[in-house]
Amino acid sequence: MLIAVEEAADDITLVRLSGRIDVAGAIAIEMPMNVVGGSRNAVVVDLSEVDFMASLGLRCLVQCAKAVQARRGKLVLLAPQPIVAEVITTSGIDELVPVYKLHADALAAVSSR
Repeated sequence: MLIAVEEAADDITLVRLSGRIDVAGAIAIEMPMNVVGGSRNAVVVDLSEVDFMASLGLRCLVQCAKAVQARRGKLVLLAPQPIVAEVITTSGIDELVPVYKLHADALAAVSSR
C-alpha cells in the first residue's frame, strides 16, 4: 500500500492511494489520513490504483471525511476501480462521501465548498 499526499492549486489536497487496502494497508494509511483529515479542508482521494478495499480501509476514509466535514470542508473519492466501487456502494459510503469518475469533476466538487 502506497500513499502520496500532494498539494494542488486552490488549496486542494490530492491523496493518491495504490495497492491493497487490507488490514496492513489500512494500518499504513491510517496516520497519514488522520493528518490530512485534521488539517485540510478540500481533499480528493484518488482510488484509481487501489485493487482491494477491506472494511478497515473504508473506516479510514470515513473518519477522514468526517474530520474534514467537521471543519466545513469537503472530501471526495475519485475513480475507484469497479471492485472497489462495489464495496463503497454496497456499504453505503457513497451516501456520505461523494464519488467522482473524472478528475476535473472531483476538483470542482471540493473547490466549490
